[in-house]
Amino acid sequence: MASEFGLIIVGDEILSGKRSDKHLPKVIELLQARGLSLAWARCLGDDRARITSALRDALAGPDVVFCCGGIGATPDDHTRQCAAAALGADLILHPQAKELIEQRMRDLAAERGETYDPERPDNVHRFNMGVFPAGATLIPNPYNRIPGFTCQGSGGGIVHFVPGFPVMAWPMIESLLDGPYAHLHRKGMWQERSVLVKGSMEATLTPLMEAIERDHPVKVFSLPSVDHPVHGRHIELGVKGETARVSPAFEALVAGLKDCGAAFDTEVVR
Repeated sequence: MASEFGLIIVGDEILSGKRSDKHLPKVIELLQARGLSLAWARCLGDDRARITSALRDALAGPDVVFCCGGIGATPDDHTRQCAAAALGADLILHPQAKELIEQRMRDLAAERGETYDPERPDNVHRFNMGVFPAGATLIPNPYNRIPGFTCQGSGGGIVHFVPGFPVMAWPMIESLLDGPYAHLHRKGMWQERSVLVKGSMEATLTPLMEAIERDHPVKVFSLPSVDHPVHGRHIELGVKGETARVSPAFEALVAGLKDCGAAFDTEVVR
């Protein structure tokens, strides 16, 4: 079975409304561009117990999970520590991460016309951004070299940890999708086809939906709308799955709608 994708977003600022989450729509966009989809998402505040529990679940499951936020080195960043707790692993300074962080500090010092001082307290503190659970592998960060990291649990679950900053997180996620997960891409092999049904109730259409899923290896979806500015009250009813399997399922859906006298129009193909 192909891997499914999950998303964990960490940060009090999202739940308090100080910042609007941008990761969920962007990750959906990145996946859809490759014919993939997001199976689930969770948004968590900066609470160690909750983050640890969510990561433990993710690492124990079968999915590939992107975790955005909380991997910095300030007191409100807990994700690295929670990942170690979920794995039952020690936190260690990753040697390659140390080199990357040191090079970043040298570059910053050069840009300011200063001499890099490895003993300066703020420079020493920055190495905490390379302290990851033992056994973690690095995710390159093209923005500023400060890497993210990847951990795999005993249950097979893989979690990729990236910063909360979109300018860093999104290219890192995209590089993963086009690297180790390129073989999962289904662009051109996955399709959705639907129609807008008017004047019918979902309960009336449910037997037809159940019959389509029973007879065809696709998923049926029903999206009701009560106040659409163009189409008014309607239900977008459709099927999604592998392209070759969608066409016969969609034809059966249309035939079923005609048989029950439902009014429909505006075919949508994605």
